[in-house]
Amino acid sequence: MTLAPENEAESAYDVVVIGGGPAGEIAAQYAVAGSDRTAVIVEHELLGGECSYWACMPSKALLRPGAVLGAGLAMPGVRESLGGAALDVPAVLGRRDSFTSHHDDTGQVRWATGVGVDVIRGSGRLTGERTVAVDTSDGTRTLRAGLAVVLATGSTATVPPTPGLREALPWTSRDATNLRQVPDRVAIIGGGVVATEAATWLLSLGAREVTLLVRGPALLASAEPFAGEAVAEALRSRGATVRTGTTVSSVRRDDATDTGIGRIHGGPVTVTLDDGSDLVVDEVVVAAGRRPATSSLGLDTVGLDGVGTDDRLTVVGTPGDWLYAVGDVSGRTPLTHMGKYHGRICGDVIAARAEGRPLDGARFSASADAAAVPQVVFAAAEVASVGRTEKTAREGGFDVETVELDIEVAGSSLARDDFAGHAKLVIDRAADTLLGATFVGTDIAELLHAATVAVAGAVPMSALWHAVPAYPTVSEVWLRLLEARR
Repeated sequence: MTLAPENEAESAYDVVVIGGGPAGEIAAQYAVAGSDRTAVIVEHELLGGECSYWACMPSKALLRPGAVLGAGLAMPGVRESLGGAALDVPAVLGRRDSFTSHHDDTGQVRWATGVGVDVIRGSGRLTGERTVAVDTSDGTRTLRAGLAVVLATGSTATVPPTPGLREALPWTSRDATNLRQVPDRVAIIGGGVVATEAATWLLSLGAREVTLLVRGPALLASAEPFAGEAVAEALRSRGATVRTGTTVSSVRRDDATDTGIGRIHGGPVTVTLDDGSDLVVDEVVVAAGRRPATSSLGLDTVGLDGVGTDDRLTVVGTPGDWLYAVGDVSGRTPLTHMGKYHGRICGDVIAARAEGRPLDGARFSASADAAAVPQVVFAAAEVASVGRTEKTAREGGFDVETVELDIEVAGSSLARDDFAGHAKLVIDRAADTLLGATFVGTDIAELLHAATVAVAGAVPMSALWHAVPAYPTVSEVWLRLLEARR
């Protein structure tokens, strides 16, 4: 395993990637695969990015033990053996740490160099066309890109300008996923994916009071309304308080202390709400959204004040097809799997342009962002969705037909006695194709890919009659949905 030499003041590569998360890694890999082209990734933290160490991987590692225990407690014959069992918190955190490699990216660097991609530790920024400056521990290096520069710097958590909030040193998603102490009383500001998933694992790990403070009228505002309602009900059934239509007016913590990521940052916190009431908690988690990490990218040096991309992932406003952006920073769908998708297309586009090949195939166009984005929320009730909701489909001018029903099939009954779920399809009546699908309930994430294939492939609804679901599986809900519109 080797890193790029740090003593070279100037280096030339075919492809320079700023940011070493999954999107940047894959863009670099695909751009040089099977060729003698050269690529380098510039990363100021850990290679593997937010997903590997502070987001997807640790969060799902924290969520799964609670889901497994819940399944056991819901199953006769198992429940009796478990008694009043609770999670072994140190063991859960230890497993979480194994999935984040204890914040050691040696394996990721080994992978990069193994596929022919160098790694430079430092903060990269544009200084002109095809030119990147990297601030390293040994000074500033200049990298010149013969073919392409790819921006893959991801996003950062947003902390609202609420009086006293920043001074209270609240937890962000990084603290919540890397927690070392479980707060007894927690206030979570936000009602989206991070908020609902964090509430789920904090309750599983033993937090006594978890209160979600949601500015809008419901959880998961962009999903089908029944999804947010189901998640709220599931969280309340586990002891959480969900307060919608609530704004935080101010926050006060008299002895805020930077004790490190995932540790309680001082004494009690007083959260004053817009109705004048106070909520006293041991920690506040801010889950109020994220913003693209562009502030230190040097965009002005190439005439840009923001990042937008076309479907080739080329940055709009820079002539010459040399600047690309993938993942959260691209202004497209901010999900890890979509960032990887961007990376694959971007890398293939760079390679094709380098070799003079045409870009006339679907493989070279990021069309999924427009209408076929899949997402799973692993909250107390899972939410799996793809494509358009009924609301966005109607806003898009489609002649919409919907089908929805509770998930009550042999497979769901056998899965667990307390199975609860609901499904909805959004159909383009004119084309008779699926525009979107949402599934909510217990362990339903694996239902999603079939819907994703149907949406992305514009599969006629009549053809889905011949995709016969195996019996007895939860996937039999597809047959029930088709039957409902006969």
